[in-house]
Amino acid sequence: MDTHMLAKPNTNSHLYAKPKPSTLASEEIEEDIEEIKARVITLGNISWERFKTIDDGFDEIRSIRLTYLDGVLEIMAPVGSKHEDVKRTLCYLLEAYMREKGLRFYGRGSFTLEKEGISSSEPDESYCIGSYKEIPDFVIEIIITSGTLNKIGVYKPHKVPEVWFWKKNKISLFQLQAGEYQEVSRSQFLPDLELTLLQRYIDYPDQYEAVHAFQKAIRADNPS
Repeated sequence: MDTHMLAKPNTNSHLYAKPKPSTLASEEIEEDIEEIKARVITLGNISWERFKTIDDGFDEIRSIRLTYLDGVLEIMAPVGSKHEDVKRTLCYLLEAYMREKGLRFYGRGSFTLEKEGISSSEPDESYCIGSYKEIPDFVIEIIITSGTLNKIGVYKPHKVPEVWFWKKNKISLFQLQAGEYQEVSRSQFLPDLELTLLQRYIDYPDQYEAVHAFQKAIRADNPS
């Protein structure tokens, strides 16, 4: 497949126009504010039974996110607008890409992945490729406020094949290889998708325009 359009974007084209510096500066300020607003509490030496009791206590408060791994509990709240904006834009772009490429996919959303006595976490988004599976093929985490818990570790007990992280305007991707997560530059499920190009569209100041321009670029690369 000819990947010229996707791998080597024309920086002079309006399809790949970068946001104005003022826009990027504003986004950095917003991100700082979001990080200040969010609260992260990390507790150690928490038994599984105690974690489940705490979890039940927060059952009606969806803005609180609990992550548990090997006796360490991370409590994070709230999820701010920056977090949701990045998540939705990234997911819209990925779904547009998969549709344009004719890939069958199943959005699993955010749900609890739990291994009793060991780990519990909710990814921001997750997808299965090709067919529906109990364990998604890849999960996505949007990191605005960093805690001390090793986020990637919570997915290892479930053997999630890929974990995607977005943090500070960069996408990082980790694949499970021989029982350990290794950082890679491309997804095994979307091997022709360049992550730096995907981030360029996430940086667009307008979500609708970002998806529209991305679709046009994909179609230009694959004329019917």
